[in-house]
Amino acid sequence: MRKTISVVIPCFNESEVIDFTVDKLLAVTNGISRYRFELIFVNDGSTDKTEEKLLAYSRRYHNIRTISFSRNFGHQPAVSAGLDASRGDAVVLIDADLQDPPEIIEDMIDKWEKGYDVVYGTRLSREGESIFKKATAKLFYRLLNKLSEVSIPLDTGDFRLMDRQVVDQLTAMPEKSRFIRGMVSWIGFNQTSVAYERSPRLAGESKYPLRKMLKFAFDGILSFSVKPLKLSIMMGFLCSGIAFFILLYSVYVRLMTEHWVSGWTSLLVSVLFIGGVQLISIGILGEYIARIYNESKGRPLYIVKKTDKRQQRAEHSQAA
Repeated sequence: MRKTISVVIPCFNESEVIDFTVDKLLAVTNGISRYRFELIFVNDGSTDKTEEKLLAYSRRYHNIRTISFSRNFGHQPAVSAGLDASRGDAVVLIDADLQDPPEIIEDMIDKWEKGYDVVYGTRLSREGESIFKKATAKLFYRLLNKLSEVSIPLDTGDFRLMDRQVVDQLTAMPEKSRFIRGMVSWIGFNQTSVAYERSPRLAGESKYPLRKMLKFAFDGILSFSVKPLKLSIMMGFLCSGIAFFILLYSVYVRLMTEHWVSGWTSLLVSVLFIGGVQLISIGILGEYIARIYNESKGRPLYIVKKTDKRQQRAEHSQAA
């Protein structure tokens, strides 16, 4: 009996490209005849015709499933919902804009067959993206590796294949502020990469503007490192050291010379500097406390509004 591979595709306002996406994924997966494929589209609260189109495809093709959220919960919860719903022996994550080429899936499967548990895509280039976005993405990955206790591969996204045992471990992790690529690295197992050239979007716009990029970066850093807290302590010691030496200098000038230490400017700069360090340290501490607060509320990661009828029947039969 052929093994099954699940392909999870999170979608948010992708009606302009979803027809091409479905056709492309069906063409690629149908060409890998030694496996069965299920395509799980997760509609993350889209406000365009994405949900309508996905439900139509679910009725038309037996191997397409659709999950719709009650509102927009975000990319990482959408990925998590697809993982929770997947039934394959391996799971592939890929975005609906297909900037990550589906043809690479077969290369990932080849490496999975050789015994690797995780096969992630490494981007050699990022066509169609601004210089600013390329530079900040490069900086983020390298900064994250410097700060994190876990080694996270450089220049990778969520595009990857994971063995079922990895997926089971991932779905069992209860945290709410999820950074999937970091969580997969933390889990371990036997991992390798496949290099590829990233394509520009065919239509629509990026779902990661600067504000979301910054939030995503903070989630990644704060979820996998306590070094920001240690940095705030070091900054505190630095400020205390500077203040101590200024004190020694002031005493020396007062006792050993005929001059007073003058200058409101230097005093004002010192006060602002120390105040800034204090606010930064409080802000860092506050971010960690906010994550503890969010975890303690115990709210679900996402809420499903609708699934296609075939999946509802499958879930009902499993419950019975």
